[in-house]
Amino acid sequence: MICLGVEGTAHTIGIGIVEDIRGKCKVLSNVIKIYRPKKGGIHPREAANHHAEYVADLIKESIKKSGVNFDDVDLISFSKGPGLGPCLRTAATAARALSLSLDKPIVGVNHCVAHLEIGRGTLAGCKDPVLLYTSGANTQVIAFAEGKYRVFGETLDIGIGNCLDKFGRTIGLDFPCGPKIEDFAKNGKQYLDLPYSIKGMDLAFSGLLTAAEQYYKNGEKVEDICYSIQETTFAALTEVTERAMAHTDKYEVLLGGGVAANKRLQDMVNTMAKERGARFFVPSKDLCIDNGAMIAWLGLLMYKSGVRMSIEETVIDQYFRTDMVDVSWRD
Repeated sequence: MICLGVEGTAHTIGIGIVEDIRGKCKVLSNVIKIYRPKKGGIHPREAANHHAEYVADLIKESIKKSGVNFDDVDLISFSKGPGLGPCLRTAATAARALSLSLDKPIVGVNHCVAHLEIGRGTLAGCKDPVLLYTSGANTQVIAFAEGKYRVFGETLDIGIGNCLDKFGRTIGLDFPCGPKIEDFAKNGKQYLDLPYSIKGMDLAFSGLLTAAEQYYKNGEKVEDICYSIQETTFAALTEVTERAMAHTDKYEVLLGGGVAANKRLQDMVNTMAKERGARFFVPSKDLCIDNGAMIAWLGLLMYKSGVRMSIEETVIDQYFRTDMVDVSWRD
């Protein structure tokens, strides 16, 4: 079975085509185009206009790279939510148009759950992980328990990716700022005290961001501030993830989201996993960031489990939480 997925929750419009090979995901193509604002943060309407401009060409490119043709595609899926309304509507409209023009079934999927399922689908041995999902808007610790995907911890204010991007803009970096902050952090020599905020199983980053910006205004070295931001936020993320693993008695941990590409975060979570006797997994970078392949794979799993949607049912949901998903494809 072959599925074409359309991702469009925020700054990325992506098209992925995947094939089910005896229960594992084979990515046939996975192409993306990222909206990069000239100034400030993401503007939802401008991002949606960007997606509308490029989505048709991305679909053609994805088909060409996959080695299949439109007749070979069995299913269309799209990111139903959560995300920015104008971006979600653009991706859903493209998916509906494809579904109707090709006369193929369509399924809307949860973006956050897709990040976890692409890991299970593509990584050997990754069967039942706790997911540390670290992107711009979303920061969650997710695991499957008692028939549903449940959020065991999440940010109470801003996502870790937004925290890094906002600090990056303060010091004049271009989007995305995370990789550049990672480079600065490698040359940091001195740790600067920053708020370490864990409330129960949840996290908060806005106070840390304010303190980091104040250090910059006071003339502290950018390298030391970046180093301190990474050490503090990643330690908090690792601590909450370890708590979730202990609570659920799971021995696999998976990273997902754009920040998961950060080598320091990978090192800290991997060290924690080793000390617990657990296995550590991280997908390739193109499958960590927002992408169409993960949307296609989750749509394929849902369709095979019996999920069906009419065009009228393919409405978006900006606030589609992870724990609202009916998980019909797992026992």
